[in-house]
Amino acid sequence: MTTTSTLTQLGDKPTAEASKTLEVFENPNPERDYHIKIDSAEFTCLCPKTGQPDFAEIKLDYVPDELCVELKSLKLYYWSFRDEGHFHEKVTNMIASDLIAAMDPRWLKVTAIFNVRGGVYTTVEVEHSKA
Repeated sequence: MTTTSTLTQLGDKPTAEASKTLEVFENPNPERDYHIKIDSAEFTCLCPKTGQPDFAEIKLDYVPDELCVELKSLKLYYWSFRDEGHFHEKVTNMIASDLIAAMDPRWLKVTAIFNVRGGVYTTVEVEHSKA
């Protein structure tokens, strides 16, 4: 049985605030490999040099082990980058590292597809496999 008693961000709070906290819950089927795919089309952070906003779609694909990430906490986690300056490569690796630390998945891939800047499109992919 999956418990939600440890999830503090899930629920009907009138307001939501950005948070670096990734909440997790027990995988309901840890005996089986299966993919969870989550697309978030409204990720933003700032260019660390110009302060201009960077917009991206973040695609998360993972095979959970014992834990899964809770979606509202993931959304609030993504929001926490809105006022932070990061290069595309750094922020994508930060997201992957934080998700790996929170869930310890069997396999994970984070793909960040950034909108055009100066005529150049950037896609950064980070992949992780459990040893």
